Amino acid sequence: MKRHLISATDLTRDDAVLILDTAEEMARVADRPIKKLPTLRGRTVVNLFFEDSTRTRISFEAAAKRLSADVINFSAKGSSVSKGESLKDTALTLEAMGADAVVIRHHASGAPYRLANSGWIDGAVVNAGDGTHEHPTQALLDAFTMRRRLVGRDAGLGRDLGGRRITIVGDVLHSRVARSNVHLLHTLGAQVTLVAPPTLVPIGVEQWPCEVSYDLDAVLPKSDAVMMLRVQRERMNAAFFPTEREYSRRYGLTGDRMARMPEHAIVMHPGPMNRGMEITADVADSDRCTAVEQVANGVSIRMAVLYLLLGGSEPAVTSPHPSSTATLDGGASRRPLDAEENN
Repeated sequence: MKRHLISATDLTRDDAVLILDTAEEMARVADRPIKKLPTLRGRTVVNLFFEDSTRTRISFEAAAKRLSADVINFSAKGSSVSKGESLKDTALTLEAMGADAVVIRHHASGAPYRLANSGWIDGAVVNAGDGTHEHPTQALLDAFTMRRRLVGRDAGLGRDLGGRRITIVGDVLHSRVARSNVHLLHTLGAQVTLVAPPTLVPIGVEQWPCEVSYDLDAVLPKSDAVMMLRVQRERMNAAFFPTEREYSRRYGLTGDRMARMPEHAIVMHPGPMNRGMEITADVADSDRCTAVEQVANGVSIRMAVLYLLLGGSEPAVTSPHPSSTATLDGGASRRPLDAEENN
C-alpha cells in the first residue's frame, strides 16, 4: 500500500487483493456482538466533504469508529469554506489539529491529488470522490461484492476476478465510479464493457482498458455482473438524450432484460437509484440486485483501507497468540486485529 489512495490506478493487483482479503477479516468483525477494534485508537480521521453525500460519509465514519479512531466530520456548508477559505488554508487547519488521515470528497477533479502532494498535511489522503474523475473505494467495494457473489466468500481469498465479464451501463461520461471500476477491474483480470448512448461516452475512451458497446441487449447474455449507473442530472448542462423514456427504453434494466442474463449473473448499482429510469423497481428489489450488500461491504472495505494506510501493511489475519503485538510504521506497536476491546 502506498501512503495515499487517490486513484484506482495507484493499486497493483497484489495491493487490490490485499485490500479485498483484509476487508473479509473486517466483515467477520461486523458479525461479532461487539463490532469494534482498538487498532486505530488515538488516531484522528477527518471527513472533509465539499459535496453532499450520505452513503460515503456515513460509511467512512462508521469504518473509522469501528477501528476506534477519533472522527471529525467537516462539511463545506456553514464552514469557513462558505466564507471563501481556500483548500490550502483548510488543510493547514486540519494539520494543526493533528489529522492522521483526511478523507476528501470534492467537486473539482484533482483536488485529492493536490492535497496529497502539496505538503500542506502530513497525514494520509483518501479520495472519496473528486468531480468526474475517480472514486477508488467505491470500485473496491464493488469488486469485493463481485468476488463474494461470483467466486465465494472463503473461496475468493487471495483470488482476483480473472476471466469475469463485467458490463457497466449508463452515464459513463459523468461517472467517477465507472472510471475507477474500469481501471480496478482490469487490474484484477476482469473484462469490462461499457454500454451507453454515444453522447454519454467520454472522449478518449478508446485509451481505457475496456470495450465499448451501444447495444445493451447484445452484451447481457455474456455478462457475469451488470452495473447500472445513475443518470447524473446535476452534472448535465445539455440534452444528452431525447427523453427519459427513450433512455429507459434503450438502456434501462428491466425484468425482461435481466432474464436474458446468465443465472449466476448479478445486478449492481452504486446508488442512489433512479427507479424507473436506469433500473426498474422489480429488478432493484430482486435477489440478484446487490445494492444493499454494496452499502454494507463499503464499511468493510473502508475499514480495510484505513487499517492498511494507518495501521500496518500486513494482512488482517487472526493471530494464534492473543498477547502478541505487531509493529506499525514509525515503530509503535498495536494489539492484534482480533483482540477484543476490554477497556
